[in-house]
Amino acid sequence: QVQLVESGGGLVQAGGSLRLSCVISVRTFSSYAMAWFRQAPGKEREFVAAISRSGGDTSYLDSVKGRFTISRDNAKNTVYLQMNSLSPEDTAVYYCAAGVVNMVPDYWGQGTQVTVSS
Repeated sequence: QVQLVESGGGLVQAGGSLRLSCVISVRTFSSYAMAWFRQAPGKEREFVAAISRSGGDTSYLDSVKGRFTISRDNAKNTVYLQMNSLSPEDTAVYYCAAGVVNMVPDYWGQGTQVTVSS
């Protein structure tokens, strides 16, 4: 059974930073492309960032480019999302996703709340 556990969410002021972490319980973490999605109140879940199995390729939602960085540590079965220059528009529940192919994941984490105050 694949489990993803996110951490690192919280309340931060506009302009601040947070780093989200997601640990996945699989034998071969390096076999999974990983991604972060988010869902704001009253909105559909949207893609935020993705990283390839090796970590060599990344992609981002246009509105977070230059502010967010996705990375992974295959030795620790962990994917990260470093979020800088946060704005209230970034407020959402952030979800870790694994086994992402064409933006469709096989597995989801439970989500972690990020709230940015103005």
